Amino acid sequence: MKKILVTGATGQLGSELTITLRNRYGAENVFAAADKKPALNELTQSGPYYCLDVRDMPVLNQIVETNNIDTIFHLAALLSAVAEQQPQQAWDVNMNGLINVLEISRMHQCALFFPSSIAAFGTETPSMDTPQDTIQRPTTIYGITKVSGELLCDYYHHRFDVDARGLRYPGLISSKTKPGGGTTDYAVDIFYAAIKSQHYECFLRADTQLDMMYMPDAIDAAITLMTADSTQLKHRNAFNVTAMNFTPQQLAAEIQKHIPEFTIAYNVDPLRQAIADSWPRHMNDSAAKAEWDWQAQFDLQAMVKDMLEKIALN
Repeated sequence: MKKILVTGATGQLGSELTITLRNRYGAENVFAAADKKPALNELTQSGPYYCLDVRDMPVLNQIVETNNIDTIFHLAALLSAVAEQQPQQAWDVNMNGLINVLEISRMHQCALFFPSSIAAFGTETPSMDTPQDTIQRPTTIYGITKVSGELLCDYYHHRFDVDARGLRYPGLISSKTKPGGGTTDYAVDIFYAAIKSQHYECFLRADTQLDMMYMPDAIDAAITLMTADSTQLKHRNAFNVTAMNFTPQQLAAEIQKHIPEFTIAYNVDPLRQAIADSWPRHMNDSAAKAEWDWQAQFDLQAMVKDMLEKIALN
């Protein structure tokens, strides 16, 4: 990776991934892009930034061509809960944006990272120890765009030799960037509430068990996969990855070890609960471990301690 473009760079994953890439590969070599320019911050001030709607093929092509981009981290998408409220918009952004990026990657021989999600599964998928290769019948528009994206990336690799690689992320937890409309947002919001008011009202049931990952592990997984020896990758695309597994009740109990006065209540959002109920409880990530040595560094206890320390400093 010499010249890198990150689409959706202002999102929860993109904002931190971009900074990490700039620190590692040089700020001048990592180009951030999103559909609107945020206020001046570390992302816009530390390196080049473009306003880009990924559905705008000519502008996307110009950015890649002008800057000799060789690697694209394509993160621009509408997330699960937001997508359910705007399904046509979600299909337009998530699918037409991806097909543009795949075409650009084909034309300019770029390597491509595409993040899929636990949402690519469905109620017919085995919910525990979910295999790498299994039935995928998602019931949300977000999940449908993710499994479609997995198939498109595989197609462009086999048909046009595009070096497309990707991960199926679980819920992501960040101490720096608040989430933007996902079903697992509670696992970030709860920390801010714990520090500010010592109380949180959760929109999922207390016993809703889901896979999760702390942002440093999510970033490490993406970069490690993109720099892995391609000859060792049997799957290349849509690797299951996970780091920890818990319910809102278990997360609250871990926070209470640090903030004993913290309390939690439950006001279930039927939409987001239905989405969560359609996802697996725990994914099997043995393929990622075998093919490119994936290994998470943060478990629940380490993540909670680090999150509380970092948010308290913000």
